[in-house]
Amino acid sequence: MPPAGIVQKPNLNPVFSLWELKSPVIQGGFCRIRSRRTTTSPVVLSSSSLRVRSSSSLAQPYLRYAVLGAGFAGLSVAYHLLQHSPRGLRLCIDIYDEVGIGGGASGVSGGLLHPYSPKAKLLWRGAECWKECLNLLSIAEAVVASRDSTLGTKEFDRKFDRFIVRRRGILRPAMNMKNFSVLNDNAQNCLSSCRIESIDKNAAQNLVPNLSIPFNSAFFMPEAVNVHPQRYLQALFLACENQVKKMSTLGFGEKELYLHKKSVNKLFDLAGEYDAVIICLGAKADMLPELSGRLPLRTCRGVIAHLQLPDDRGEEYPDHSPSILSDAWLAVQGPRNLYMGATWEWKSRNYSPEVSAEEASKAFHELLPKVSTVYPCIKDWAFSGAKAGLRAMPPLTPNGSLPLLGCVDDFVGGNHTCKYWLFGGLGSRGLLYHGLLGKLMAQAVLSCDEKLIPSELISWKKIKK
Repeated sequence: MPPAGIVQKPNLNPVFSLWELKSPVIQGGFCRIRSRRTTTSPVVLSSSSLRVRSSSSLAQPYLRYAVLGAGFAGLSVAYHLLQHSPRGLRLCIDIYDEVGIGGGASGVSGGLLHPYSPKAKLLWRGAECWKECLNLLSIAEAVVASRDSTLGTKEFDRKFDRFIVRRRGILRPAMNMKNFSVLNDNAQNCLSSCRIESIDKNAAQNLVPNLSIPFNSAFFMPEAVNVHPQRYLQALFLACENQVKKMSTLGFGEKELYLHKKSVNKLFDLAGEYDAVIICLGAKADMLPELSGRLPLRTCRGVIAHLQLPDDRGEEYPDHSPSILSDAWLAVQGPRNLYMGATWEWKSRNYSPEVSAEEASKAFHELLPKVSTVYPCIKDWAFSGAKAGLRAMPPLTPNGSLPLLGCVDDFVGGNHTCKYWLFGGLGSRGLLYHGLLGKLMAQAVLSCDEKLIPSELISWKKIKK
């Protein structure tokens, strides 16, 4: 099979089946659409794929799912569809993303991971989200550590020669008395698995030399981590491939996984091909004509600056030192390599990850003063590039800004039951939420039961646009 993330044309043109949809039926704990099969002319797709057939697979039920998007949401859903599919189920998952793995906002996120708001308040279902996210991170790291993949040695080493997860904690200096009081009060209710420690100026500067502490106090989260999103998403896709091989080998039914580097311009293009379509496109979900203007999402473009320390000056960022949260943040990539972010351009419709020289300069001069307030040495670092992503920001609810999940058959129209699903609006917390919510979404899809999704996440459908 081709290496993960490498695009090639299949040797044979696949012939897709169209299905004339009838009423759904539950078989063996999962949902199947009764159908009559017809065939279409061959369609050529560029894809990376993995298919493993077990000897008894032809007698087993068969389901096909399409996952639109290969970011945090899409790959989490794909992994959990495989993980939670019933024994004996023949399953095919097609992942569509025109750019590839991590090509959207997920791939350019800062990667600072913890379960708290900027005021150190535990987020909605923070403990569960934190646990499930750490679980997926461990799975991704294990895939890389074992080298149990289909990549050649040289290519594998080139992709994963640096960290997926940097475990040095995250430090947030208190900026004033009011800020200190709020952070201190909320820190009392922190998780034991992600502690928030109040430390003084000396302790903070031992962690990060030359750190400026405006109010002589800081809050340290020793278990918080910094994730490299691109490497993580590549590894998570490899974990999906490993899951396919493992489950098929153990007799859990034939499993197939395909990554299509191809866009889906409208849901109608997929009509009849799949038992379910899960839309994980982030801000691009609104570009689908069936959903355009009907989702309560706001768009916000964020630019991240890449900084490097010149060889002839400055003091390296210590290997033991945590990343920093303030009015802007620093995500440490190495002793001479940092990401600084991020800007907030509301109502932007610019989906491109590319950043013009003008936009990059504007972002750099906006972010640098904020970071230099707490880390003055940043002025010794040189700008070396920028990248951007378009966030899909959900509406504010009594439980905070929560992602949008649920069945959207009513939006699409036609005679469908639990066929089209949405997993979107992760905003700037996609990394934290993707593990738990991808799991819940997969379980709901497999069971054709939206009630498995918490009511807080489907209440958005009551909002009138």
